[in-house]
Parts: sequence; C-alpha cells; structure tokens
Amino acid sequence: MRYGRHFLLTILAALTLAASPPQTEAPHVLVLRAVGPLTPAMAEYLERGLATAERQGDEAVVLQLDTPGGSIDLMNRMVQAIRGSATPVIVYVSPRGAIAGSAGTVISLAGHALAMAPETAIGAASPVGPQGEDLGQTIEAKVKEILKATVRGLANRRGPEAVALAESAIESARAASAEEALQAGMIDVIADDVQALLTALDGFPVELASGAATLHTRGAQTSELLPSFIEQLLGALTNPNIVFLLLALGVQAILIELSSPGGWVAGFVGVSALALGAYGLGILPVNWFGLVFLGTSFVLFVLDLKAPTHGALTAAGLASFIVGALVLFNSPGTPVFQRVSVPLVVGVALIMAAAFLVVVTFVVRAQRRPAGVGPQALIGRIGEVRTPLAPEGQVQVAGELWSAELEEGMAAVPVGGRVVVSSVEGLRLRVRGLDRPGGA
Repeated sequence: MRYGRHFLLTILAALTLAASPPQTEAPHVLVLRAVGPLTPAMAEYLERGLATAERQGDEAVVLQLDTPGGSIDLMNRMVQAIRGSATPVIVYVSPRGAIAGSAGTVISLAGHALAMAPETAIGAASPVGPQGEDLGQTIEAKVKEILKATVRGLANRRGPEAVALAESAIESARAASAEEALQAGMIDVIADDVQALLTALDGFPVELASGAATLHTRGAQTSELLPSFIEQLLGALTNPNIVFLLLALGVQAILIELSSPGGWVAGFVGVSALALGAYGLGILPVNWFGLVFLGTSFVLFVLDLKAPTHGALTAAGLASFIVGALVLFNSPGTPVFQRVSVPLVVGVALIMAAAFLVVVTFVVRAQRRPAGVGPQALIGRIGEVRTPLAPEGQVQVAGELWSAELEEGMAAVPVGGRVVVSSVEGLRLRVRGLDRPGGA
C-alpha cells in the first residue's frame, strides 16, 4: 500500500511538470548613451551598438540621448541607422535636465518608441549654418521644408497634434517639456529610469522595417555598451577646448624642436598634436581666418628665438595667439557649447609666453658668453712655465703645451712660474707673469 502511494505521487508530479510552461530566459536590452553634440564618433558608436544588438538577438536597444544637436548630415546618418535597425530602438531623453535639441529632435522621432525623463526638453530644431550663423532666406526655406517633410514622415503615426508640434520646432524653434510632448502625443511615456521605462513599454507595438512587432521588456536584463577607445578619442577631438590645447601643445613642441634641433621627441609630439588638432578643426564649426593669426604668432615666436628682441616679438606673438584662438573658435554665431573657454586661451597663452621668455633669456646669455672651445677660450686662463720665458718659451695651459711669448716689458719667468694668458695670436700665446716659484 505504501509503495502504491509513492508510485501515485510520482505520477502526479510528472504530470504537473509536463503541464507547467517551459522556463524561458529573461529578455536582454542593450543600453547606449549619446551625450553631447553630434559627432562622427557618436554615429559610429550607434551603428556598432545596433549591429551588436542584432547579433546578440536583444529584445530592444535603449538610446539614452542628451544632445544640443549637430550637423544635418550626421543627423540623417543616425536616423537612417535607427529606421533600418532590425532591433527595436527606444530613444530615451534622459537624465533629468537633458535635452533633445535641434537635430536631436529628429533623431528622437526616428525611434520606434520615444520616451523622456521628467524635467527634460525636446525641440528648437530650426536649422543654422555650419558656423552657427543664420541661413539666407532662400536656403533657410529649403532646409526647413526638407526637415519638416522628414519629421512629418516620422511623427505621422503619432497623430496630427504631434506632427504640428514637430513642425513648429523647425519652423519657429519651439521647444516642449516632457509633459507637453506627452500631451501632444509626440512621446509615448515619461519614465524616471531605464527599468521604469522598460516596464511601461512592455507589450508596446512597434513598426520595424521587417514588419510589426511587440516589445516584451518587463523584467528585462540590461547592459551598457561602452564606447571604444577610438570612439572616445575621436569624440574628445570635437571638444573645442581639447582641440585648442592640442594646437597649443603642437606649436610649443615644434618651437622647442626648432630651438634645439637634433632630437626627435619634441618634433614627433608636435606633429602628432597638430594632426589630431587638425582633425578636430575639420569637424568643429570654426572660422578659418583665425589660423592667419595663429600662424603669425608662430612666426613671431620663431623670430624671437633666432634674433632675440628681449621679448618684444614674444609679446606680439602672445597677442596674435589669443586673437587667433578666439577668432577660430568663438566667432559670432558659433553655438555656446562649441566655443573655447576664454580663460583657458589666456592662461595657455601666458604659459607659452613665459616659456618663450625663458628660452630667449638662455639664447641671449649663450650669445653673450665667451667661446667655450678653441684658442680664444684660453684667454684669462692660468698656466705653468715649462721652459724659461725670456721672453719666449713654452707653457702648459688647460693640460696642453703651448708656445708662448711674454708681453713687452715683462721680466723673464723661470720654469715652474705661473703666467696668465692675455691674448692668442695664431698658435702662440701672449702671457704675463704672475709670480715666481715659491713666491706668494
């Protein structure tokens, strides 16, 4: 009877396991962070992240966005990457205080789902020129119409109020808070963090290029994809302060190489720094006229090394360097976030000027110092008589034996006496006696 009971319990347990649904792993969501102005490195990072998510079979990608915008070309590249992604992309404007401004507005609308954190903003997408300046009337009208057509296509599924808000962001630079965007239907949800976002979007329908899909994100595991070293380096080279420091370092190193040629370390560092700075200049909205002043400062510094003017040319080079840096990076119309720090420019310029003044001081002293080698270096040296000077003989000076002749009117000096070199005539020294052997 006992064995029958055990057998019955075993059968019931097996039936229960057979009837229960199979255990499945929690879905995985990849998190990307795009912070700062749009850069080629940011676009590369996004494309690499989408490829990684597709390869891993992730449920979705969360793109945490905080950007003031950037070039239209980069915007289009990122929009195309998102819209062509096989993995759903959730654009999440966060953290609190973040913005999706200008081109960031269009990138946000490209997401298959769009969310914002509280106290964030989206909009102000009116186009400007590459230097941050206003466009001409005709060009502005063309660019605005293209952008409005783009956002209409992206926001059309969200309803007419969302389309109107997106168009006004381009036409009149309108911006909206998270609550205003949610009320207009431009965004899908407001969430405090990524986990709250994934819980809120569980079961949310999305439209991919391959067809309709539904998000299953409740309880999803998340991991963040960090930028690679190259992406971080290229991203840093779009910071105007870093680009300015690279240019200053490059100029300083090249001038050190010119002032004391023969080495290679300073020259290599200078060329490398200038090359990296040139890459940044090719991306940032700069006024190339500033390079004229920077080049002038370089020439003035070199001239002060070759023909010292007691710092006059260095002072002129300092002023030219400051003006050039400000014209290059801080021309009118340049966005505030792409301007170089004025205190940084002045501080670096003063450090460079002080360094050049030190170098110029050493150069002047070296030019005024008597020759350290050759016969002329013997003037003033004390020697010992080896053969009697009466008035000609031989003396030992600086470890060498020289033919010597006493100055006119000088008494003969015997062997062992001391003499001082007064002049050099060819290979013969003219000397005068100091004392006699054994004398005081």
